[in-house]
Amino acid sequence: MTRTLVVIGHGMVGHRLVEELRSRDDADRWRVEVLAEEPRAAYDRVALSSYLDGGSAADLDLAGPGFFDDPMVRLHLDHAVASIDRAARTVRTSGGAEFRYDALVLATGSRPFVPPVPGHDLAGCHVYRTLDDLDGIRDAAVAGAPGVVIGGGLLGLEAANALRLLGMRPHVVERAPRLLPLQVDDGGGRVLARLVEDLGLAVHCGTATASIDARPDGRVAGVTLGDGGTIPAELVVFSAGVRPRDELAARSGLARADRGGVLVDGRCRTSDERVWAVGECAAVDGRCYGLVAPGYAMAEVVVRELLGLDGEPFTGADMSTKLKLLGVDVASFGDAHATADGALEVVHANHAAGTYAKLVLSDDAQVLLGGVLVGDASAYASLRPLVGRALPAPPERLLLPTGPAPDAGTLPDDAVVCSCNNVSKGDITAAISGSGLSDVAGVKACTRAGTSCGSCVPVLGRLLAECGVAPARALCEHFAHTRAELFEIVRATGIATFSELIRDHGRGRGCDLCKPAVASILASLGRGHVLDAEHAGLQDTNDRFLANLQRNGTYSVVPRVPGGEISADGLIVLGEVAREFGLYTKITGGQRIDLFGARVEQLPAIWRRLVDAGFESGHAYGKALRTVKSCVGTDWCRYGVQDSVAMAVRLELRYRGLRAPHKLKSGVSGCARECAEARSKDFGVIATDRGWNLYVGGNGGFSPRHAELLAADLDDEGLIRLVDRFLMFYVRTADRLQRTAAWIESLDGGLEHVREVVVEDSLGIAADLEAAMAEHVAGYADEWAGVLADPAKLARFVSFVNAPDAPDPTIGFLPDRDRSTAGPVPLPTPSFRPDSAEVPA
Repeated sequence: MTRTLVVIGHGMVGHRLVEELRSRDDADRWRVEVLAEEPRAAYDRVALSSYLDGGSAADLDLAGPGFFDDPMVRLHLDHAVASIDRAARTVRTSGGAEFRYDALVLATGSRPFVPPVPGHDLAGCHVYRTLDDLDGIRDAAVAGAPGVVIGGGLLGLEAANALRLLGMRPHVVERAPRLLPLQVDDGGGRVLARLVEDLGLAVHCGTATASIDARPDGRVAGVTLGDGGTIPAELVVFSAGVRPRDELAARSGLARADRGGVLVDGRCRTSDERVWAVGECAAVDGRCYGLVAPGYAMAEVVVRELLGLDGEPFTGADMSTKLKLLGVDVASFGDAHATADGALEVVHANHAAGTYAKLVLSDDAQVLLGGVLVGDASAYASLRPLVGRALPAPPERLLLPTGPAPDAGTLPDDAVVCSCNNVSKGDITAAISGSGLSDVAGVKACTRAGTSCGSCVPVLGRLLAECGVAPARALCEHFAHTRAELFEIVRATGIATFSELIRDHGRGRGCDLCKPAVASILASLGRGHVLDAEHAGLQDTNDRFLANLQRNGTYSVVPRVPGGEISADGLIVLGEVAREFGLYTKITGGQRIDLFGARVEQLPAIWRRLVDAGFESGHAYGKALRTVKSCVGTDWCRYGVQDSVAMAVRLELRYRGLRAPHKLKSGVSGCARECAEARSKDFGVIATDRGWNLYVGGNGGFSPRHAELLAADLDDEGLIRLVDRFLMFYVRTADRLQRTAAWIESLDGGLEHVREVVVEDSLGIAADLEAAMAEHVAGYADEWAGVLADPAKLARFVSFVNAPDAPDPTIGFLPDRDRSTAGPVPLPTPSFRPDSAEVPA
């Protein structure tokens, strides 16, 4: 017989409970009625701030299309529950609808705590909890004005970032002596405060809020602090914690915990045997949990209870957290505050780099008890599962940026790899072996590991390798194809948009890996301007504004100077533009003149001047040809044997705008003295007395490599043919973000295979490669000229969509040495692990 389950609340935990029940209830024993107070279905509150950073409400949706098609589940939106009649086993909504239940689950969540300070209810005071709250904050935000966030915890910093994204100048007030007092210690708090202050936030720790002050019209005017200080404010956001939504339970006579919350036992059952409670409203043995992972664990317990399945009760939860706040990585796990008797601490703090790492060890320094990571949390995925286990290496080796990541093989099977979904190493390896999983996407779909915060995804890849599964070459979980295969699919089918490609050859909505990669493929094949309609949303940070983002939020302008050759008139134009817009100028190693310090709204005006003067985009922002550097060759140098400048100009004009898997650099030297450093380039040309030698696969950067000789003594046309073939072969077959050096190494046969294909035409594709390059050359159009001719594209160049004429107030300049211009406000230097897959270049 089918029974009825009523779930009050459709937040993240309520939704997870329904999903889990439907996945396990093969016999359809339960029909589910979900009563949602909000007018929209469940969404990801953890990622709420992305709604103000270019995301949409649809991007946050948790319920897939199949959820609404399930005949055993009915979702009722805008159905706030007014009362529960436990004797009659009915629930009545505020609109008068009545639902009978055989079992009832309360998933009512929590509400923001608003301190009862004078003025807390003034116009201009907000909370940060729902999409409607964010809509209200966005409507009230005034670019350039100060805003105050009361509370410096997780949600408080998220709220501060929201104000920052809206162009306001945020202040954060926290009663504790540091930000994130539950997650980080004093040392981590100092590093975190410095990092967020460098980003434009004002931090006020160790002081309470005395009052919210009003203007004559009754709106917020400012905040008075407990120490007597005042902060002017256009709006105030309360984010000082949450309180469990237990009022419905109280009206129904259900027992509550002393400090609030619906009192439940380890099975999440209330004082009524037919009623359960899960998530933030539930007080398990008197304690409420404010994170989503414990709520998910409670949901699984209740599902087992409803279906009569065996399982352990809820005995507590891993409160570890990893998140990115205002672009700053923060993580804490285990006994982060070293509360255990005899606990020892090992700390590595690099204030210059803005990083802090602490491990908490047992009194014999053998067992990992917990830790704190600020600034660089890349080690979190490997360290957190080791809590309670013996250290696999000396602690200082695990803390240092160059230290090795712990081997996944050292983890025992019962180690929890995904704390969000309580998935152990044993669960994952069993799924890999038992279900024949071959990639991370399969592991995520089968076990749910990595589907919430995503911090454990690196470990999933290592566990696949441990199980003998060769690393999948698929671009990402949304495409089962490599980048090279997708390139051929797009080339053969004529597909012109990402949505077409993922509909016909992928799954899901895409991610930060596949979207820019597909955008690059579409650009390489000439499928429209990079900022056309749908293409614009696929681009990486720099491509979104066709300029390089700098450390203080401004952009650099880099016009193309082919071969490093420029006229006096061109130099004068660049100087005039720099002077007019107050830009810093720098002659770069690539023989170009870069203009730094442009605000995003200034970019079109700057480029209008440059394009009118005959300049084009130098593509310094894109994965494309950057420069072809040259010496002065036979024009001026008494050692030159060929006209290197003319050849460099010819090459740069031919391959300008060519989009590739990674950036491309070249150089042409007029003799063997190699003044243009051609052998440090992706393709370099060195003159001989009989023509040109072509070298390929070189690069500078973190791992410099010399290019190797591909062909010797070529005439001009022969050189051009081989470069055409080489570049197009690379564009078609390399992996995402793979430089030419790594690409050549990855090929079976390496450079010899490249020589066979490019020089000897072993595959019979030379003519096709040459034709493809000819098509690129014929179809070239300057990207910035395309922007200036299109009002829709020009409209993108604003700091704030709700205040298009307002400059970003967080951008400032300080006097720098004795120059006539100013340098950017200094921000912390990003740190990275040398063994990371992607290294700044």
